[in-house]
Formats: sequence, C-alpha cells, structure tokens
Amino acid sequence: MWEETVKIEGPYNFDLALQRQSIDPLNDVHSELRLINIPIYEPEAEVVSVQAIGTTDDPCFIIKGKNNQTKVQVIERVYVIFQWNVTLHQINDHFRQTSLKDIFTLNRGTPIILDFSPYNCLVKCIIHQQLNMKFAMALTEDFVHTYGFEQDGVWFYPSPERVAKIEIEELRSMKFSQRKAEYLIGLSKLIASGELNLQELASKSDEEVTKTLVKIRGIGPWTAQNFLMFGLGRPNLFPLADIGIQNAIKKLFNLEKKPTYEEMENFSQEWHPYLSYASLYLWRSIETAE
Repeated sequence: MWEETVKIEGPYNFDLALQRQSIDPLNDVHSELRLINIPIYEPEAEVVSVQAIGTTDDPCFIIKGKNNQTKVQVIERVYVIFQWNVTLHQINDHFRQTSLKDIFTLNRGTPIILDFSPYNCLVKCIIHQQLNMKFAMALTEDFVHTYGFEQDGVWFYPSPERVAKIEIEELRSMKFSQRKAEYLIGLSKLIASGELNLQELASKSDEEVTKTLVKIRGIGPWTAQNFLMFGLGRPNLFPLADIGIQNAIKKLFNLEKKPTYEEMENFSQEWHPYLSYASLYLWRSIETAE
C-alpha cells in the first residue's frame, strides 16, 4: 500500500468535478467523502483512490494505491486524468471577459476530467452516438458489466482484444444497432492488431488525430472532437454537432430555436483558445438546471 499527498495550484473545484463524474453509473464516486475510486489500466489493472482534503483555492489531495512498483506511473496518470497541470485561474480570467462570465463564476474551478483510458473514451463515444443520455448510459453500463471486469468495487472496461472477439449478434441482443456493433468491434480489431495505436495519437496535433480517426468506420468529427477533449485533454475543441452545447447556447442567448453552426462559430470566437472549457461549462449550465 502507498499514499501520496499532492498540492496543486487553484482554483480547482473537486466537488463540482465529482458531481459531473457521478452522472455516469460506472464511476465509483463518494461525494460525501470527496473521493473517487478510479481504474488504472497501465502498466497493470489497479484501483486507485483520489480524495480531496483542500479547498477550491488551495487544492490538496490524497492518492492511495496498492502496488509500490507502479506508484510513479500511477501518479503520473492521475495527474493527466484530473488535469492537475492545467492552470485554471488563467482560463477563468479569460472567460470573465466573455459572454460566459456568469457560467464560469457559478462553476469556478471546474476542471475537465479525462476518461480513464483513451480506448474507453472512444468506446463510450461510439455507444453514445445519436442516443439520449439515459439510454446511452444504461447501454454502456450493460456492455461493461457483460464484457469488462470488476476489481475492488470498481468496473474496468473490456480490452480491445476482448471486444474484437465479440460476435455482432451478441451486441445486437443487448440492443446495439447492427452498425454500432460493427463500429465497436471493427475499432477494437484495429487496436488489437496494432493498426491503430492510441498512445501514438497523444503526440500528434488535433488535425492529425482527427484525420486518423475519421478514416475509421463509425468515427466522425463529433467522436474525434470528444476523443481529443476527454481522451487526450486538448484545450480548444468545440463540437458544433453536440446537442447539449446547442441547447446550452440557445438557453444562454435566449434564442427562439437552436443555433446554426454559423451562429455557434460567431458566439465562440471570443472563447478561443479554450473552447474545450467553454464546451464543458456550457454542458454544466444545463446539467445543473435539470
């Protein structure tokens, strides 16, 4: 067993971050303890707990793991997942001068938290395509419970190698569409064979990543942008096709109907170079209202 205390620069509102993480039923969130148990996939499967003991302006965390041999790699991964190297006060100051100032004041210090592995991110994006949130969450949960595994009370997504061997009919029986089943299995086969290396994508530009991913059947711009944002932590993505963002902009600017892509582009000009944070806070603005 090991334990590490980490202090980072504020603002960083872990409580609001956990509130968003708790939307996903697969996440092991304990809001009253200000704690989340997360699955670490590399270099080996391990459950690690991350608990806040500081404040939004003076953030401090305790990380606990079991394997001393992998401690350094695990802490590095936790830093990436929770984006502890991102300076949120600079981002917050930027948005205080924009039309999103009220939303950023209300949700001050809310970070982007990455999916626990890049592969998980793509799987979740493909499953969620063109589905309402409730059904998408239920379908993802069913998929992980069927093909993934549980360790110390935390669920791990199945590996690409495992998913590559699933028969399409199995997923169809779980309410996957024919195409979505094909997309998921096809993607997993590319990764399992080494034809697609997600770790290598991390060193490429947003444009190069997008160009690589959209060649894959079942991955379009929306999925590529979500992967860049929540798989790799890129700061300047604004998925125009996202219904949630469209609804949030409609509400924020009191529009009679959903904005056009051109209107969204115009609204977002002043939000560069932190469009990913504009996206997150716009999502937050409608999540907290529901």
